[in-house]
Amino acid sequence: MLARLGLVIVIACCMALPLKAEDYLVRNQSEYAQRLKQLEAGDTIILANGEWRDFEMVVTGKGAKGNPITVRSQDAGKVLLTGQSSLRIGGEYILVSGLVFKDGYSPRGEVIAFRRSKTDTAHNSRVTETVIDGFSKPDRYDDDRWVTIYGRSNRFDHNNLIGKTNKGVTLAVRLDSEESRENNHLIDHNYFGPRPVLGSNGGETLRIGTSKYSMFNSNSRVENNVFDRTSGEVEIISSKSGGNVFRGNVFLQSSGTLTLRHGDNNVVEGNVFLGSGKDYTGGIRVINRFQTIRGNYMEGLRGEAFSSALAIMNGVPNSPVNRYVEVEGATIENNTIVDSRRVAFNVGADEERSAAPSKTSFANNLLGGLDGISFLESYDDISGIAFAGNRHSGGDVQPQLADKVMSGAIEMSRGASGLLYPTDEALADVGAPRDLRVLGLNEVGAPWYPKPANLPVFGGSGNIVSVQPGEDTLVAAIAAAKDGDVLELGPGAYIVNRTIPIDKSLTVRGAAGKAKPVIQFGRPSLFELQEGGDLQLQKLVIDGALAPDSVGNSMIKTTSFPIQSNMEIELDQVEVRGLVVNKSFNVITLGKSALAQRVAITNSSFSDITGAVLSASAETEDYGQYNVEYLDISGNSFTNIGGPVASIYRGGRDESTFGPNVVIAENSLTNVGKAPTNGTGGSIHLHGVQIAKVDRNQFDGSLPLRIVHTVGTPKTQVTSNVFDNTAAPLFEELIFEGEPRVEQSGNEAFDTIVVGDAQ
Repeated sequence: MLARLGLVIVIACCMALPLKAEDYLVRNQSEYAQRLKQLEAGDTIILANGEWRDFEMVVTGKGAKGNPITVRSQDAGKVLLTGQSSLRIGGEYILVSGLVFKDGYSPRGEVIAFRRSKTDTAHNSRVTETVIDGFSKPDRYDDDRWVTIYGRSNRFDHNNLIGKTNKGVTLAVRLDSEESRENNHLIDHNYFGPRPVLGSNGGETLRIGTSKYSMFNSNSRVENNVFDRTSGEVEIISSKSGGNVFRGNVFLQSSGTLTLRHGDNNVVEGNVFLGSGKDYTGGIRVINRFQTIRGNYMEGLRGEAFSSALAIMNGVPNSPVNRYVEVEGATIENNTIVDSRRVAFNVGADEERSAAPSKTSFANNLLGGLDGISFLESYDDISGIAFAGNRHSGGDVQPQLADKVMSGAIEMSRGASGLLYPTDEALADVGAPRDLRVLGLNEVGAPWYPKPANLPVFGGSGNIVSVQPGEDTLVAAIAAAKDGDVLELGPGAYIVNRTIPIDKSLTVRGAAGKAKPVIQFGRPSLFELQEGGDLQLQKLVIDGALAPDSVGNSMIKTTSFPIQSNMEIELDQVEVRGLVVNKSFNVITLGKSALAQRVAITNSSFSDITGAVLSASAETEDYGQYNVEYLDISGNSFTNIGGPVASIYRGGRDESTFGPNVVIAENSLTNVGKAPTNGTGGSIHLHGVQIAKVDRNQFDGSLPLRIVHTVGTPKTQVTSNVFDNTAAPLFEELIFEGEPRVEQSGNEAFDTIVVGDAQ
């Protein structure tokens, strides 16, 4: 009897003890799938080092608190998921770490999803020390998300998300099911690496919620992350839900703002925004009710309007869910803003956005702008904002705000954190707290994965390669060149018998102090820019005498395939002549799904060309997309050009992007734009350009300058130009009701007319 009782006790004790956790090394997808079926709490699958190609990885099961189901790399960073790969996580208490997604893209709408299916979302799960680097879909307008967090109480930490180039938010929290609301997710210590300008809406780096579900609380925390050069669009972070906390994050040279777009009762505190003087860098944009913005530090920001250092918006009365709920009950206190362009109240005020902020406190903020530039501005009623204890030094203040701040010189010094603080102890309670800490790059992301450097586009390798004249010698030299090389051409003739693909950063230049080399080409195009291509041409003569008559002739063109990366093109001291064999032979053509971050044409001459010098007008669907972010055409001569010197097009009403930004200065235009094939009606045609400066140009016997304004608040200057035997400029407003928004001064020999009045 006693023996039988003892046996029962032993069996009961064994049943009460947890089974021993197991580690399983798997070497291929088949072994992985088999092991996944057998996992229990505490078990670990170890992926063997190497390339796992086309792996649509799924992890699900029931781990336990303190005993998760773990999937990790054999060695951190040595497991590469390439090709068409993805990761889906379902179940509870799942831990994934050590993976790298590179050299491919997800076949799904997400690279990493915290759900296996709509009925199997992740809870209490974690992804850590995982990298997604350049894992973008080939077409920049093919939408996906790199990371989507569903479920509840999940954590995403110490990961690297670098270089997303296609449309779609980098990391999204979704609230589209009841079990994903009030989720208490934690997003911390991640490195959000460079995201280039998308040239379209849909370039957010982080978004919590959507308009449709913005009335729900997410209660997510975004803490201690670094956003480095994340400049996809005007919203770096888009908070579209309530109850979120954004704390301790650092923004480095990132164009755009942390935007409280929808949802109430969010907190933004202790964040640091360092713009380093980069265009469009901003801080915080405030919309909706009961937001708290306190203890943040902003320096070197150059944005205005939607991308101001601080933008407090007007709302829409009784706003629909997808528009702008008025600011009510906001607390904005103890923030420091120094060396920055703009702090703005009632941003976006217009006939629709007519509801001014109310019941809002703006107190104890330290404000410093740029000398000689308007810094504090309001565009509507500010009576609903209570101002108290604010100090101001530097930058101009609009009269209606002058009594809302105490202005005067403030001596500042840098503390141990590198941030600026007043030396006067009487101001200890004004501005950001003295113990505010700037998170270092070494504290975020996977510690074993490097952060990308900010390298020069051209000449980065330091290699200078000499090229001799001859037939296809240039073709061979470019084929053998490495990224960042400089090809130096001696004087003489270079004959090119094929279109040269450019898929790396290259400089092609004439040797210093010698006669310019002459390049002739026997194909419809000389250069074709492909993925990864940047091209700098210097001190060259390019002659089109050998080019065949072909549809779409262009000296430089982009490939017909979509290009993920943003390219740069520079022409300096280049002579281009004789592009006449076709009725519309362009110098540079930027095609669909291509975006040039910068095109610079300087100190060069162009003659006898039937088409445009720059055609950047392929995105005509009016979705807010465009082909060039920055354009600089300065110090050139243009003679007998059939098309426009520049044709730039951005259409639609989207307000999510910044460009194009155009400077056309100190050029001569003689007999430009008069070809029957020029459908733009101008010698220069700027449609939807956000910032334009047309300055000190000489127009002679050319079609008029034509500027068409669309969305936003475009800034256009037409100054000190001479129009000889040239019709008056044509200015048109497609959306704004009123006189054309063009600043004019110092122009000669014309009276401005508006399109519709011209005969």
